[in-house]
Amino acid sequence: MTTKEKKTKGTPDSVDTHVGQRLRVRRSLLGLSQEKLAESIGLTFQQVQKYERGLNRISAGRLYNLSNILHVPVSYFFENLEPGSSKLTVASGFSDNEQEAFAGPDIMNDKKTIELVRAYHSIKDPKIQRDVLRLVKSMAESAQKSAEDA
Repeated sequence: MTTKEKKTKGTPDSVDTHVGQRLRVRRSLLGLSQEKLAESIGLTFQQVQKYERGLNRISAGRLYNLSNILHVPVSYFFENLEPGSSKLTVASGFSDNEQEAFAGPDIMNDKKTIELVRAYHSIKDPKIQRDVLRLVKSMAESAQKSAEDA
């Protein structure tokens, strides 16, 4: 890091912010409070808050412990992060269909999205899950057509 690139005190690094957001999303999807997560790793909930905001950097050992507690590989925290830089990128090339870049808000940071994902995954029957997915897609298409017609 050169002198010009030096991080200013109090400004979170974009990688730390990204890792913290991934931590918050996963914790929320599992329905864990900051207090419960903090207790499981021997910290205060304020420390977890700082991790989630990217204000404090998570050590490699702590990240490993968190990955085990949250049932994800360590790589989960770095998904969609361009290797070797602090710039976030959109993962591409994995879709069967052409995809438009999503320019809206980060949907995984929306409480309604997390509630929807949690409710969907609470359905144990794969057939019902497929039916729910079909229903939601149909409703979204219908709403989009209505908006285009208006």
